[in-house]
Amino acid sequence: MKVELIAITPECERIIEIAARTCYQSGDKMVPEKLGELLPKLIAMGHESPFEHAYATFKISDVSRAMTHQLVRHRLLAVSQKSQRYVSEGNFEWVTPPTVPAGRKTEFDADMLVIRDMYKKWKDSGMKNEDARFVLPNACTTEMIVSANFREWRHVFTVRCHRRAQWEIRDVCLAMLAELNRQAPHVFGDIAKEFC
Repeated sequence: MKVELIAITPECERIIEIAARTCYQSGDKMVPEKLGELLPKLIAMGHESPFEHAYATFKISDVSRAMTHQLVRHRLLAVSQKSQRYVSEGNFEWVTPPTVPAGRKTEFDADMLVIRDMYKKWKDSGMKNEDARFVLPNACTTEMIVSANFREWRHVFTVRCHRRAQWEIRDVCLAMLAELNRQAPHVFGDIAKEFC
């Protein structure tokens, strides 16, 4: 799994505070030394629309399609994912769940190689990628770019960093949360404190 922050709104906490103070016409109370102190108060009040003015974009790679199928269910994310229609999966790599016993990992890997051969067989018969992919497992690795505003990231992290979340999406979201907490601690500190 690899998670990389590739873009973020510059001065994100300042932008959010300007938006919030516009709502309350309290721009004259904005003090650079106290920048960000208003943001936890907004969260406590449930006034999160100002958080929609800041965005973050991540590149996520070496993760399973099983994980990405969960992440794309968050409809406010902007997603661009590696296509199995246009990109051949003839040498696909895979993610092995941690629940596969150590003594059976070789067996799991052998099953993935059988599936790789099945895919190759169908491709060699003239089948297009878009149809040959039907035999591929959710374990196939993929990569994607995901963008969202901070309000949506807060929602994603609240749901997907929970201890009951599926292990892989939890790991990915914890990595994104840790990075965004470094960049905007007044926005993500409460969630990081709960889950990190």
